[in-house]
Amino acid sequence: MLGPFSIDTPFPAFKAMGADLGATTEQMQLVVSAYLVAFGLMSPFHGPLSDALGRRRVILAGVAVYAVASIGCALSPSLPVLLAFRVLQGLSAGGGVIVSRTVIRDVFEGPQAQRLMSRVMMIFAVAPAVAPIVGGLLLQVGTWPVVFYFMAGVGLLLIVLVALLLPETHPPARRLPFRFGSLVGSLGQVARAGAFHRVAWAAGLSFAGQFLYIGSAPIFVVDLLGKGELDFWMFFVPMIGGVMLGSFLSGRAAGRISPSRLVTAALLFSMAGALVNVVLGTLPTAATLPWAVIGPALIAVGTAAAYPTLQLVLLDMFPASRGAAVSMFTFFTLILNGVSAFALAPFATRSVFSLAVVSAVFVAAGLGSWLLHLVSARREPHMAPDGADTLQPGEQV
Repeated sequence: MLGPFSIDTPFPAFKAMGADLGATTEQMQLVVSAYLVAFGLMSPFHGPLSDALGRRRVILAGVAVYAVASIGCALSPSLPVLLAFRVLQGLSAGGGVIVSRTVIRDVFEGPQAQRLMSRVMMIFAVAPAVAPIVGGLLLQVGTWPVVFYFMAGVGLLLIVLVALLLPETHPPARRLPFRFGSLVGSLGQVARAGAFHRVAWAAGLSFAGQFLYIGSAPIFVVDLLGKGELDFWMFFVPMIGGVMLGSFLSGRAAGRISPSRLVTAALLFSMAGALVNVVLGTLPTAATLPWAVIGPALIAVGTAAAYPTLQLVLLDMFPASRGAAVSMFTFFTLILNGVSAFALAPFATRSVFSLAVVSAVFVAAGLGSWLLHLVSARREPHMAPDGADTLQPGEQV
């Protein structure tokens, strides 16, 4: 939950932070982008480090630095200083967010892994719904720095829980050599695989259609819908409800529907939801509830149903270096989301309709990348990992 919690908890405080730090609404979007881009830039290294040093060490070190960075955010006297500590938050948060997915695949495989990944997706979905509500409540008892002090407390709690409850799932006998060349080599192996790119972009682009709303939530909820700092739940609860429904469907489908069919059906559903969202954006009721949140919730159902299986497909392409695979995947996703939150949000958020159109373009691009992958796999079924999507999760292990 640490990744989305770090993004969404400060949203209700953006207005107060901007007034206190002398920043405009557009400049405050940098608070999101700085975290996401830093997370993305560091994400290629957390997984390989855990392949070499063990999962537990990397998680503990990353969350410890995250807690210190959160305190730095709370004490920041200016926007540049705040952004510097947000970068440090992004650089460290992946130690928990990325490596935890690799832990699942260390222990489970096949339908069982898919079901657990779906459950994790449901837990992941709770954070964006709870975080802005918590942020709004914290502002009732203190000024905006209290939000970051709370995030530091979450980090300290996670350190205690990991230290006491999480066993090491990647023993020394299975670890890769801790050499820079080996770490870069494992990343290069992943990056050179055409199938990896097709599946990673399918997941990243389709999720970007949903994340565009999450990253633009302060503008969407406050400026476009005219709501207040305690009203973020009106947007996040329907969207996260969609994520939880999609995750539930993904878990129920494990072992019953082939991965490729599940992903295809889920992404087609997301595309249908995106088109419904565009149509609703043309109506006079576009900026009113519940019409403004129906489309994003439908997109979330399809994205959440596809995402766990797409992650397992990527992990199974590289059984010897799963950390590198999940790191490269996270790198693509976070960089895409960070750039879109900064570069596209100011244009996309001019109206509810423009936001819906840009979201639909992302979803369509993700669906197109997946369909391209299916076509390529049929043409080259003998090639690994290009044919991995046609296998059940775990079949290559």
